[in-house]
Amino acid sequence: MAAQIQKKELKKPNATTQLTMLLNRLLADTLNLKLQVKQAHWNIKGTNFIALHLLFDTIAAEADDHADTLAERVVQLGGVAAGTLEDIAKHSQLEAYPTNMQHIEQYVKAVAASLRICADDARAAIDIADELGDKVTADLFTGVARGLDKQRWLVESNLVGK
Repeated sequence: MAAQIQKKELKKPNATTQLTMLLNRLLADTLNLKLQVKQAHWNIKGTNFIALHLLFDTIAAEADDHADTLAERVVQLGGVAAGTLEDIAKHSQLEAYPTNMQHIEQYVKAVAASLRICADDARAAIDIADELGDKVTADLFTGVARGLDKQRWLVESNLVGK
């Protein structure tokens, strides 16, 4: 089950502080996603290898773009972007990426699951940012969710008929 960002986790009274926390949480997820997808990109073997190898590389690049946009928004709001390895380990909602996979279908399912969690968290963040009165940040989260949903669709299309 996907861990979703909950309003109760945002306990600080200042809306900007809450938004910064929300952005940094999704930043951790997108940076972790990039690393997981690169792991799949490097290690995948089998039928449809080249198509998935290239797709995973594209997803990693897009995750990196999302992370950059999220981090820059944190700084625009006066916060500090938290993108270190320690920050990712502490705040990412993604499950640990399995490193013992043997079949191409396992890679596809693992990447799709991580994309789903990130997209679900981005969707939850849209409503919270909107409730906090920041339409710009809500729109940023909408763009991230849209991009992640598209990538998930492309990945899951490799499971049709399986």
